[in-house]
Amino acid sequence: MGLPKARASAVLLVLSVLGACALDSYIAAVYEHNVVLPEDTEVPVSPEEALVLMNKNMAILEAAIKEAARQGAHIIVTPEDGIYGWVFTRETIYPYLEDIPDPEVDWIPCADPGRFAPSPVLKRLSCLARNNSIYVVANMGDKKPCNSSDPRCPSDGHYQYNTNVVFDSEGKLVARYHKYNLFVTEKQFNYPKDPEFVTFNTSFGYFGIFTCADILYHDPAVVLASRFQVDTILFPTAWVNTLPLLSAVQFHSAWAMGMGVNFLSANTRNSTLDMTGSGIYAPGGPRAYYYNTEMENGHLLVTELSSRPRLSPDYPAAVNWKLYASSIEQLPSRDHYFSGVIYHDLFSFTELTEPEGNRAICQQDLCCHLSYKMAEKQKDDIYVLGAFDGLHVVEGEYYLQICTLLKCKSTDLNTCGQPVETAQTKFEMFSLSGTFGTNYVFPEVLYSGVQLAPGEFEVLNDGRLISRTSTSKPVLSVTLFGRWYEKDPPHTQQASP
Repeated sequence: MGLPKARASAVLLVLSVLGACALDSYIAAVYEHNVVLPEDTEVPVSPEEALVLMNKNMAILEAAIKEAARQGAHIIVTPEDGIYGWVFTRETIYPYLEDIPDPEVDWIPCADPGRFAPSPVLKRLSCLARNNSIYVVANMGDKKPCNSSDPRCPSDGHYQYNTNVVFDSEGKLVARYHKYNLFVTEKQFNYPKDPEFVTFNTSFGYFGIFTCADILYHDPAVVLASRFQVDTILFPTAWVNTLPLLSAVQFHSAWAMGMGVNFLSANTRNSTLDMTGSGIYAPGGPRAYYYNTEMENGHLLVTELSSRPRLSPDYPAAVNWKLYASSIEQLPSRDHYFSGVIYHDLFSFTELTEPEGNRAICQQDLCCHLSYKMAEKQKDDIYVLGAFDGLHVVEGEYYLQICTLLKCKSTDLNTCGQPVETAQTKFEMFSLSGTFGTNYVFPEVLYSGVQLAPGEFEVLNDGRLISRTSTSKPVLSVTLFGRWYEKDPPHTQQASP
């Protein structure tokens, strides 16, 4: 027996409403924020003084959130440490912390501020989301009491966490994430006993969230992208640019491409610490990004993204990263090898002495192969092909396999691997591949002035990173940045308070 006509049409109506709620695309925003820093973080301040400083930063963030909402943004990400800064002791950060409840409590701080302990920061962020009908992602500090029955409990009787919070467009707290991979300088914070895999659903896709140094490790970053299959990663960061391979826009866009996710990266702006570089990245390349070492002010990026990139017909196919390189039988001669250091790691290099050709270099089990043709080699530009296969042990421990074509800082080969921001030589073509032992490889192409190359390169299914056209700008580096997570030491051995 069929449904009565009225009921059938009602069912159709419900289905069409549900369909209309799921958006195929959405407007994303990130804000690069020049944080107002406390004057002296060696001496504790009162909670009232801490709030005065935090309100100064939130007033700047408020202007950015309002402007993003005016431009139609569904969600905005603000930076790590964006509300109070980063140089603290355990004692001096304490007045800035709030006790952030689990989102399961179903709480809108803006509408019901008295339900939990006073939380002026949570309340203000909630109201910013609610009053502007926009999802707001912010980074702040959480405190959780503990006692001696917990063997991990710090001597002062509470945990302190570097924490991301997400409020929906009604101002409800929908996500809370405690940073798992603290940077070595973050002595003011604890990391949670186990990594947290924090996700939430919206009408414009499935979201995951983590923070700054988390991107270098397997948990939770890779798990969210691979196992949970989120559509978009939200990434508050306070990233110090580390050329030649780990500048913010370069590495974050490469991670988005390598993992096949949208990636919303909001960095802090601080010229003293070389912090800049925010972006809205898609699996196929950057949609909008910002890198500026001249200006001190903040910067808002707003652009459109696909809500569910995995469903797109042009979603990148799986890559066999070693297929092409493993088929090359000719191994390099060892004549022109020399060593150089990139970010404390000892690379093997070979100079590209000719304007075009094929070069190869090996280190341990990794052999890197390059075919290239320079448009017109400038005499002051020296380029090398480099390989590294080993454990990185400074400011975190993680196993790397890297193939890189890069410009040396000067004509002195001893400078190869040192940071450099400008080049003069364009390439007509390049093709880079390596015999990787890992499936996690992040493709980077960086141009002079620390600029990205959207649409100018692609990764083939056999693991080659190739140019699509002649490069529109001179080349700083072309890199396959591999992470072999199975070879990492356990998390507990990493430096942490």
